[in-house]
Amino acid sequence: MSSAYQPSRSGRAAIYLSLVLAVALVLGVVVGAKVVFDRVAKQPVPMSDLPAPLADSPECASFLDTLPDELIGHDRAEILEPAPDGVAAWSSSSVERVTLRCGVDLPLQYTAYAPTEEVDGVEWLRITDATPGSTLQTWYAVDREQVVAVTADAESLGRHAEPVSGLSGSVATLPVAEHEPFPAPLSQLAAGDTAVCGDLLAALPDTVAEDHERIDVPEDHTVAWVADGREPVVLRCGVAPPENYQPGIQLNQVNDIVWFEDTVLASGTTAGTWFALGRETDIAVSTPQDVSSEVLVQLGDVIAAETAEQ
Repeated sequence: MSSAYQPSRSGRAAIYLSLVLAVALVLGVVVGAKVVFDRVAKQPVPMSDLPAPLADSPECASFLDTLPDELIGHDRAEILEPAPDGVAAWSSSSVERVTLRCGVDLPLQYTAYAPTEEVDGVEWLRITDATPGSTLQTWYAVDREQVVAVTADAESLGRHAEPVSGLSGSVATLPVAEHEPFPAPLSQLAAGDTAVCGDLLAALPDTVAEDHERIDVPEDHTVAWVADGREPVVLRCGVAPPENYQPGIQLNQVNDIVWFEDTVLASGTTAGTWFALGRETDIAVSTPQDVSSEVLVQLGDVIAAETAEQ
């Protein structure tokens, strides 16, 4: 019987050397990839110059000095020059980042109906980007003289629900202020006949579009439903006929209700304003565009059941 082949001492040395070189090559690739990744992650973050009337205030400058070096797992990043006043960012990669702006304008969605949340003594309003496919969200500190806006998407948040709990201590150093809310949706419409509105308002549901819950509002003949991060759904019964309606203009028939969408009235928001036409009184509905079909069906069925045709 012939014996198994045994490599010579020089052959074994060549094999060992090949293994060592292979391991070294793998380690080199891993280390090199990490170096490249770290370089990309540490690249300065570009931030555009947006309207921020108080960004150059001494309060914002002092506030930036108090911000943490790490936020929800991301390191504080440099800002690409020319850097706007009042900005900061935290980043782990080119697609994982949280940005902050101090001294910005309040969002138009800040109305008496806007649901806010207090985190460590700071009142925040969350606004979700309505662009299809986007997961961007912005949190506004609405109870400070210098309004702070913090923006992140789902990938940047990771397992965190929000990025602001780690910032509230810094934001609390800014002066407290009460800002006048913007007019609530539909509140500036001229009034019409409200005599038939009682039964309709009483019949409206507690929930619309699955996640909007009914709240009490001070405006007469008005019902609102709110959801965190979303614009409200609002119905107002007994308004004047829409000024922008003209004979022959495009209308939308949804079940038993004919709707007119007034895009002029929706300027500055991500919501649409719709008028139910042909009833014994005119009824207006403001709804986020992404749930408008569901809202018009749901509220339209109640309108048809509780109001007579004209």
